[in-house]
Amino acid sequence: MSVVTNTTTIGAIEAPSRRNTELALLAFAVAIPVFAYLNVGLALNGKLPTGVLGYGLGLGLLAGVAHLVVRKFAPYADPLLLPLTTLLNGLGLVLIWRLDQSPRLIRRAENAYGAFSPDAPKQLMYSALAIALFAAVLILLKDHRVLQRYTYISMAVALVLLIMPMFFPSVNGAKIWISIAGFSIQPGEFAKIIIAVFFSGYLMVKRDALALASRRFMGIYLPRGRDLGPILVVWGVSILILVFETDLGTSLLFFGLFVVMLYVATERTSWIVFGLLMSAAGAVGVATFESHVQQRVNAWLDPFTCYDTDPSGACRQISEALMSFGSGGTLGTGLGQGHSDLIDFAANADFIFTTVGEELGLAGTMAFLLLYGLIVERGVRTALAARDPFGKLLAIGLSGAFAIQVFVVAGGVMGLIPLTGMTMPFLAAGGSSVLANWALIGVLIRISDTARRPAPAPAPSPDAEMTQVVRP
Repeated sequence: MSVVTNTTTIGAIEAPSRRNTELALLAFAVAIPVFAYLNVGLALNGKLPTGVLGYGLGLGLLAGVAHLVVRKFAPYADPLLLPLTTLLNGLGLVLIWRLDQSPRLIRRAENAYGAFSPDAPKQLMYSALAIALFAAVLILLKDHRVLQRYTYISMAVALVLLIMPMFFPSVNGAKIWISIAGFSIQPGEFAKIIIAVFFSGYLMVKRDALALASRRFMGIYLPRGRDLGPILVVWGVSILILVFETDLGTSLLFFGLFVVMLYVATERTSWIVFGLLMSAAGAVGVATFESHVQQRVNAWLDPFTCYDTDPSGACRQISEALMSFGSGGTLGTGLGQGHSDLIDFAANADFIFTTVGEELGLAGTMAFLLLYGLIVERGVRTALAARDPFGKLLAIGLSGAFAIQVFVVAGGVMGLIPLTGMTMPFLAAGGSSVLANWALIGVLIRISDTARRPAPAPAPSPDAEMTQVVRP
């Protein structure tokens, strides 16, 4: 009689990396902007634009580099985040190039603020730098939980970034820019990521204390008095930013992000109620004595009445934006055939979404909002899949910051809320915005990779050894 022993080795459960799916989606994400570029050229000049080959190769190269980095350093990441981001970035380049061809902007005086300059090539350069930053985030940040060590350091860095514009001259009535070596930087774009890191680390430790409620009133759990401290501090800081920098957008983003993360961490609707009441009280209080904020509110309430009398130009900008959306109708006038360039220097920055509304209509506007919504949805899905509480809070914080920024920008140009001065992520011209948002996507992809990565299987037990008796 002979005995044959077979040992079964149990490895980690294999999970699909979905990188091939991502690559196929990236091909569409590059092809769609290239066809849009061709469409704009034919509409403006009746012939194919000369730079279409360089644009297509450049965007394809950037997308290919980003894909290779994700395939190497985050193989289990969500397959939709990178294609969605590439598509929005590519369409933003097309819209900026379309506005670059505007005769109205070309005729502007060279010494005037916002004088015509070829912004599309510069935006392509900023996009290349953003992809490099995206790659650096994935290569250097091997585990997002490392960021938890820098909870209070990130708070100090964020406060410095938010305070720095206070010491530089205002631009269009708001102090949101700093100038270094001839380059203008918007620190608030980077501060939103660092603030999310601080809030995640802080709330992970304090969420049990913040979730306690001392009494219940009308179905709402009211927090204890001493637990109101954090939200009062954040509320006060957001009000100071609004007062000294007259920056409504950053204030809304900063305070709204904290309230959303506080609600997710504690699951108490009372924090949402308190947050809305305090934000409304702060906005009304500041608008009563801060002239710039008051002008924005007046322009929002009735932009057509103050069209010729508002020195800030906010009424004229909102009026022309509303007329652009109205003239777009359901399907739009067609790429390259609108007149949103009448908004002048803000046409490719704060008001670039009006070009979408006029030239692509309601259908195109909803399509863009759907793309943004998909990015937020994938971020929330990543938060649900994350195995650690810090990763859950950080993913929901970054997704919330992205969603709030899209809302305040789109709401401002559509007349839903007062103008904020923030830029539409990936669409608007500007280096700070595209750099910061690509870094945000990089952190989300890192959390997604960690969440979707299969857990290592336990060591095989003695029962895994099967002995088979073979009789002669």
